[in-house]
Amino acid sequence: MAQSLNDSVPSREKQSVALSSIVAAAILTALKIVVGALTGSLAILSEAAHSGLDLVAATVTYVSVRVADKPADSAHPFGHGKVEHLSAFVETALLLATCAWIILEAMRRLFFSEVHVEPSVWAFGVMFVSITIDTLRSRALFRVARKYNSQALEADALHFSTDVYSSSVVILGLVLLYISQQKKIPLLRSADPVAALVVAGITVYISLRLGKRTVDALVDAAPQGMTDRIASAIGRVPGVLHHERIRARQSGQNLFVDLRLTLESNISLEHAQSVVGQVESRVREVFPNADVVIHAAPTEPASSDIVQRIRSIAHRNNFLIHDVTAFEVNGRVNVSLDLELEPSLRLEAAHGEATRLEEEIQRQLPKVGEVNVHIEPLLKRVETANEAQRERSNMERQLLEIARRTPQVLDVHSVEAHQVGDNVWVSLHCTLEPELPLAQVHEITENLEFSFRKVFPQIFKVRIHAEPRGQ
Repeated sequence: MAQSLNDSVPSREKQSVALSSIVAAAILTALKIVVGALTGSLAILSEAAHSGLDLVAATVTYVSVRVADKPADSAHPFGHGKVEHLSAFVETALLLATCAWIILEAMRRLFFSEVHVEPSVWAFGVMFVSITIDTLRSRALFRVARKYNSQALEADALHFSTDVYSSSVVILGLVLLYISQQKKIPLLRSADPVAALVVAGITVYISLRLGKRTVDALVDAAPQGMTDRIASAIGRVPGVLHHERIRARQSGQNLFVDLRLTLESNISLEHAQSVVGQVESRVREVFPNADVVIHAAPTEPASSDIVQRIRSIAHRNNFLIHDVTAFEVNGRVNVSLDLELEPSLRLEAAHGEATRLEEEIQRQLPKVGEVNVHIEPLLKRVETANEAQRERSNMERQLLEIARRTPQVLDVHSVEAHQVGDNVWVSLHCTLEPELPLAQVHEITENLEFSFRKVFPQIFKVRIHAEPRGQ
């Protein structure tokens, strides 16, 4: 039986580190409350409140991680990843509320009522223990958060890394307070509430940064720089002319990417699918967890490119055509093309399809006058070729002689003739000068095919493979 997502290795690792964070937060909260109450230190009590909220945040993180890893369902087609961002948002709100209380209490102690603080060994001890535990805990959370791209765990780790700095500030405040008591320096008596204000300031700064990230994720803002990285990856794929739209949204550890691309006109569906597949692979090289949806559209051929526009019209109407030629006569363009249709169609139906194509071309291209459509059967299966050795060899020898007498043909080889049903199929390789333009190569092969049919009218198909000299 397949293992459910919540029982997978990534889920277990994320839940384990989140659960250990709850235990650590509970221990530190209890220690800080006891020592803060015994010493009367607002800085330590503020740290206790901070750790208490860390405990709540760690619990929220643990629950959100469990929920976020549930698979997508009919009610949540994009999964449950947004729960992680909601968790981070709740943590941010709790931290800001704590900061407000710390700032108010610090101001009260600075300006309205003095509270005696005893910087004992226990006070220093609990803060050093807090720094040690928070350092280990934040590193573990960061490691798993980066491994699985979990914003909830990253938010938890960010909280605990700020605890390290704030605890260090508290220790500094206790040291200054101890010096004040030993050296009788009145100015340092306010070190404890000042330290608490510094703790609050650090927490507010980190919370606002975290809050912006979580709000961005909740409102589907694209992560910074992500669009440029996707555009760069797309630009390296051959066949993509340009991208019209790039949309990206983060949901937990998953990234959803929606692309609209413009591809070359008149390419086959298989070619377009290959280009789309390459684009998807390139995006996943940059963002392995990306869920990529791509809409590919052909570019519109230039108005001056009549042949390409005719191909586009045929393809859009589901016609298979080849050998399209166009030439201008008295200001009008005449078109000739081959149309492949089902072999089982009767002439009347096939002629109707050809007429429909002609009318569609003339409707969309008013400058086109005559459209001459040559109808061919669409071959779908492998035909059986029968060989009459003597007749075949005789035909091949004559074809070889004809080809060698053709101007600009340097060499001919691999001449084969096969009887396929009632027809004769001929194939051969001919060697030409490598500098010849393609249009001239086509003209030479057309002349060669005409010469073959003139001698052997029974020839149905001629396949000529032109290759440059030296290959």
